[in-house]
Amino acid sequence: MNSSQIKHFNYIFTGTGLSTLMTVYKMVLSGKFNDKSILLLDESQKKSNDRTWCFWTEKETMWDSIISKKWNSALFANEEFKRDLELKPYQYNQIRGIDFYNFVFEAISKESNITFLNEKVTDINELETHVFVGTEENRYTCDYLFNSIYTKAFVQTQTKYPVLQQHFVGWFVKSENEIFNPEQATFMDFSVEQKGNTRFMYVLPTSKTEALVEYTLFSENLLPKEEYEKEIQLYLQKLGAETFQIIKKEQGSIPMTCYPFWKMNTKRVLNIGTAGGWTKASTGFTFRNSDKKSSALIEFIQSEKFKMSSFHKKNRFWFYDLLLLDILYHHNELGSPVFSSLFKKGNPALVFKFLDEETSLLQDVKVILKCPKMPFIKALFRVIFLSK
Repeated sequence: MNSSQIKHFNYIFTGTGLSTLMTVYKMVLSGKFNDKSILLLDESQKKSNDRTWCFWTEKETMWDSIISKKWNSALFANEEFKRDLELKPYQYNQIRGIDFYNFVFEAISKESNITFLNEKVTDINELETHVFVGTEENRYTCDYLFNSIYTKAFVQTQTKYPVLQQHFVGWFVKSENEIFNPEQATFMDFSVEQKGNTRFMYVLPTSKTEALVEYTLFSENLLPKEEYEKEIQLYLQKLGAETFQIIKKEQGSIPMTCYPFWKMNTKRVLNIGTAGGWTKASTGFTFRNSDKKSSALIEFIQSEKFKMSSFHKKNRFWFYDLLLLDILYHHNELGSPVFSSLFKKGNPALVFKFLDEETSLLQDVKVILKCPKMPFIKALFRVIFLSK
């Protein structure tokens, strides 16, 4: 194929996960990119319900029409106590992957300047005047590239920043007897055996007999699949499930790290989503962070000082996350005590606001002072030592 046959676009997005689809959808809504040619490349057709996203919010969002379930109450528990969390003014919301994909693709399919191709990206090469993108089938060029394909090697080949995984297996179950409270999500239940890790159950009930039940870990290494499933089965028995049907299964592993992905951004290539550090490092929550980051990106692209390498800026919450990840990396068994200290007596709304990175410095202090002091002091010294 010679260069005259290579199709050129203003923007190419490699990978069409949450961050890409949010960004492109907001490009459409803004009406400011109608004169720009946009190509989306992904080996997946995005036609399956491959994941579930949850987020808390106190205001209406552009995603409200595809929220499948809302909860005003949540349960936090460990082996010693249970607490019902009144979430107001927040609500905890669930969006199914397939509903999100259909919603966004319906909107962008109407735009003649946007093309989606089901092709696997094999090569990205930045040149002085453009970026070259190769797939298994074709070759393309663009002025600017937004990459959301996560490369594990970037974080696995360094030792400065701790790298954990939020890894989980979930069962969508239907029980013969009524064992769930559909008005309350189980946010974190650390009453399961910790086995030297940070392990908890996460339950999203949609009726008295139906729920998504996930066994989740914040730790360095994944488990054999049968270990996750054994724990889910034990937990369902503890809830009183005599007989139940598994409707569907899901599993995943989300990197939790403060690695500065933004340092990989260049003149013409910007990493977004998990590949750009958009995942909330301390919790693995992705939806709300990506919503805010994608809006900021739309404004950034339109600015006169548009320079890809200067998009991301560190803030104090990045440092808080770094301390927590350092603790969990060196002492993974401390996850339950740390999260329990936040939720046992703390104001749930303030904790959620803090996790959303929307608190003032004074509010930060109120939240942080509830945490066990010594692990954070030790982590602080380790982080300062490593930074020298």
